[in-house]
Parts: sequence; structure tokens; C-alpha cells
Amino acid sequence: MSYVSEIKAASPEDARVWFAKRLTLETDCADVHAAMNANEMDFVLLQVVGQPQAFRQRHIPGALHLPHREMTEQRMSQWPKDQLFVVYCAGPHCNGAERAALKLAELGRPVKVMIGGITGWKDEGYAFATGE
Repeated sequence: MSYVSEIKAASPEDARVWFAKRLTLETDCADVHAAMNANEMDFVLLQVVGQPQAFRQRHIPGALHLPHREMTEQRMSQWPKDQLFVVYCAGPHCNGAERAALKLAELGRPVKVMIGGITGWKDEGYAFATGE
């Protein structure tokens, strides 16, 4: 018996519930990129870490720079309450996206984390934008 199978796998129903729930909280770089290319950006993409100068040097096209520390009820009031936000950070080594997602959820806002962040975007070979 391998280490893989030593602990029995979840039932298919438990797995279905788990992965369905997980997809309500996450998206990935490919899905964000596909939405952009199809002009279906029904979400606001936020880069939630880093300094403004780093954002100007390289960010995902269409993203806004809004560090999680600056997310307040007043700041978020420029968007409708039901606006979906997709947040990303530097990559798998960073928890800024999770911090931002928590803050947005606490503010009553729908949110998903784009797993992979900037690192994932780069690994997929997608282009970056510069400037504001």
C-alpha cells in the first residue's frame, strides 16, 4: 500500500461537495484570462499587495491596485454591494489575497481568490500591463 492510498479517499459525494465549495471561493489565472479575452469581466480584479510603483511596473491587465489594508466600507462603496471581486497577490508564497478576501467578506462583499497570483499569471505566459 502506498502513502497515497494508505488513507482512504473521500467518497465521491464528499469529494463533489468539497470541490464545489472550493470553486465558490477560488478562480484561476486561465479563467480570469479567458473572461478578459471574451470581454466578460463581470468582476473587479484587485491586486491587493505591493507598493504603487511596483504595480505601475507590472500588473495583470484590467486590475486595480487596492492593498488589503486600504479596504474599508467607505472605499468599497464606489461599487454595488453585489459586485464580485477577484483578488490576487504575489503568488503561492503570499497570503495577501486571503487577507483581502477575508476583509471583503467581512464587509459583506462577494469575493474569490485568483490562485497563483502574479506568479501563476507569469507561469501561464500571459502578458502584463504597465502604468496605472
